Amino acid sequence: MKLLINGIWHSSHPDSAQLQTERNRVRTQFFRNWITADASSGYKAEPDRYHLYVSYACPYAHRAILIRKLKKLENIISMSVLSPDWGSPQGWTFASWTDATTDDVNGHDYLYQVYQQAKPDFTGKVTVPVLWDKQKGTIVNYESAEILRMLNCEFNTFGDATIDFYPKDLREEIDQLNDFIGDRISDGVYHAGFASSQEAYDSAVERLFNALNTLEQSLEHKPYLTGDRLTEADLRLFTTLVRFDAVYYTALHCNLQRLADYPNLWNYTRRIYHLPGVAETVKFDHIKRHYFDTYEGIINRRIIPKGPQIDFEL
Repeated sequence: MKLLINGIWHSSHPDSAQLQTERNRVRTQFFRNWITADASSGYKAEPDRYHLYVSYACPYAHRAILIRKLKKLENIISMSVLSPDWGSPQGWTFASWTDATTDDVNGHDYLYQVYQQAKPDFTGKVTVPVLWDKQKGTIVNYESAEILRMLNCEFNTFGDATIDFYPKDLREEIDQLNDFIGDRISDGVYHAGFASSQEAYDSAVERLFNALNTLEQSLEHKPYLTGDRLTEADLRLFTTLVRFDAVYYTALHCNLQRLADYPNLWNYTRRIYHLPGVAETVKFDHIKRHYFDTYEGIINRRIIPKGPQIDFEL
């Protein structure tokens, strides 16, 4: 496991119940601040104050990249892109890949150094996205769902205020969809790919594909999850589905069926992909490099994958 423990970087460290407890404590208590338009939180929404650290490979970081693009905040919030080669001993690394960048805000070589700068005794995994405050010199937030909400609603003075991905009349439905998508699909592909036993894998795959079957039926007579409006729930689902056939089907053994085998889900994903600006945020070279580099030797190769289902009958 790659992580920081009391501010010291470890490229390979065994996990433990005690370490998991500490990581969970830190995750809930630190870097969970909120940017607000009225500055009531102490973090005011304003141009050129905030910076995103992201990876095109990561579906959770992709959410932040996507909403920054769709809300037209590219000139308001700057962005650094990490290399997809997370498999190196240093974890997330700047530059050294097409469309990756240097850290032109803090001048670091590795993302863990950003965490060290914000909290010298940080314990936990070093993840993307990271929302950085240039003024205070610290991490504001590193939870993709919360960053998604902030960029949607708190920067309307500077971005496109006509678009609302979390409208009041749909919030209850969106929250329910987010819970379902997050647990069953976004995290579900990793429950399958990182299963430590055949039994755990079989259960995870069944749960994942049952969820996909549910959404396939739901999308039969509507373009988006809540109807005619593209919402936050669609953005969260899209970043997983767009990766499905390219990497999850193979690298994570989620190969019972391809996304392309689901007519409604396939058309839905393609519909979002072709919306203005969306395709620019999808970098398949980063995605493939990350999953076929990062997870070598981690996934249990002795687990027998469920698919593909092949019919040789005439």
